[in-house]
Amino acid sequence: MQLYNTLSAEERAIMIDDAGKQRLTLSFYAYAQISNPTQFRNELFLAWNPLEVLGRIYVASEGINAQLSLPADHFYAFKDTIEVYDFMKGIRLNIAVEHDDHSFLKLTVKVRDKIVADGLVDETFDVTNIGIHLKAKEFNDLLEDPNTVVVDMRNHYESEIGHFRQAIKPDVDTFRESLPIIEEQLADHKHDKKLLMYCTGGIRCEKASAYFKHKGFENVYQLEGGIIEYTRQVKAEGLESKFIGKNFVFDHRLGERITDDIVSQCHQCGAPCDVHTNCANEGCHLLFIQCDSCKEKMEGCCSTECVTVIHLPEEEQKAIRRGVKNGNMIFKKGKSDVLTFKNNEETHGVFVAEKPSKNARTGIKKEVKIKKQYIGKGTHFFPKPSIGQFLIEENEIKIGDTILIKGSTTGEQKIVIEEMLVNDLVQEKAFSGDTCTFRLPFRIRLSDKLYKILT
Repeated sequence: MQLYNTLSAEERAIMIDDAGKQRLTLSFYAYAQISNPTQFRNELFLAWNPLEVLGRIYVASEGINAQLSLPADHFYAFKDTIEVYDFMKGIRLNIAVEHDDHSFLKLTVKVRDKIVADGLVDETFDVTNIGIHLKAKEFNDLLEDPNTVVVDMRNHYESEIGHFRQAIKPDVDTFRESLPIIEEQLADHKHDKKLLMYCTGGIRCEKASAYFKHKGFENVYQLEGGIIEYTRQVKAEGLESKFIGKNFVFDHRLGERITDDIVSQCHQCGAPCDVHTNCANEGCHLLFIQCDSCKEKMEGCCSTECVTVIHLPEEEQKAIRRGVKNGNMIFKKGKSDVLTFKNNEETHGVFVAEKPSKNARTGIKKEVKIKKQYIGKGTHFFPKPSIGQFLIEENEIKIGDTILIKGSTTGEQKIVIEEMLVNDLVQEKAFSGDTCTFRLPFRIRLSDKLYKILT
């Protein structure tokens, strides 16, 4: 009984081209109680493999989340395979705006703890107690309501290339990070504001709407079918698209065009661009935005170091990639010190940071800008005396400066320098190349960055 792929991606691509059939790219999800996810997974693989279904599917005891492609002439046979399950009868299938026969090249059906990782451990949380679904026109109408707060439930690299105007876009890498951030930001408006959410295909909003209702929000709404279905309805009904730019998708296309607006920039040179790519160095594989000019100049890489690596013999490249710790480099999403433009202001001068203020129209905390200057990075933490050590890479700091220490785990911590050691001596100033230490009321990590707040 074959329950796995036997062809490589390259072999599959050739077969698709030789078959000459148009393929559909689609996605769907369903929350349901599945008693035996492994058996369910195996049944799906056996049913779909003969139909030439390819894609990435996750199943769990809480349901199914699927992004896949299949030959158009197998569509109804495919529908029959899912509608044998009661919870998927009449399920909405989100058909992609743009079609690509090579959107998926393998059939991967995996059993997970959850179909959307949320980090929640709360047995009283009912994922089926969801908010109100809105179609495209209803969503557009509610966007005009001054008592509406619209929130993008996607990650930073998704919202960067396309979003609804006036949306709150949390700067997060994962869905689980966004839930407490949004809850805290909107804590004062659980009763007087309409919480309107959207995501790619609806699955994250489905869980988020249930979460926020569980947390006491009274007026919770979500975009039915997400951006994918919204776009289909906008085109079919001749509506104005309030979504601008591209919709990030999780197949090799990495995005499909919704409007002609380009709302992001090349991470290497700053030119208007919304084309995501993965670094050509397989040992890096960083996801970032790269224009055609930089792609040619940098040979599809994110840095000169990676350009050097891709020209090494394959065996040397494999040796560099070998080892568990090297895996930490892989699959980062658009956040890396090597991205020269994206980090230019952050690492070579003035960076615009964000802090909460209030939007006059809604009264909701919104982002305003403060200026900060990159100084250096964390190199050590001494737990017993609670001292953090930093390498000053550029610029300078002195006693009395307000500094910001920022990291994915540390968050953003501001302190005023009252005393410091520079190269193990008490000093008033620290310059590029110096090592300095401060007493800190929190632990730093080696990935933390040090900035000076500019007044």
